[in-house]
Amino acid sequence: MREEFLREAVKEARKALEIDEVPVGSVVVMNEEIIASAHNLTESTGDPTAHAEIIALREAGRTLGTWRLEDCTLYVTVEPCIMCAYSAVLARVKEVVFGALDEKHGGVMSLYNIFDDPRLIHRVRWVYHPLEECSVLMSDFFRRRR
Repeated sequence: MREEFLREAVKEARKALEIDEVPVGSVVVMNEEIIASAHNLTESTGDPTAHAEIIALREAGRTLGTWRLEDCTLYVTVEPCIMCAYSAVLARVKEVVFGALDEKHGGVMSLYNIFDDPRLIHRVRWVYHPLEECSVLMSDFFRRRR
């Protein structure tokens, strides 16, 4: 099931690419059903916090009528940054699954290990499920930008 939902996140990342945003996509899943989806909108909105994960978590909260997303899994094409990783902690997300590493900004395993910090009040399980399409989207985007 993980790959199916990651592929849905890839569809969101492609939407970001179409509007010249960094191609990151995310979906929030509860009971094997997508309850929220989003893609990066930082450039479009001029909002540095408009990452796919943040937008998807907000949408999931509105859908469920609560900020506590304890029964939810967040799927994202790229390893969440520190801001997004900690937002998942604050939202009490059960699990985060990502398809590509982010060696420059990663808050889960590349630079920082937010989810593994024993001092935090909530522990988020995480899974790195490599999906080549996720890393190719990012590398192609930044190659074209240079």
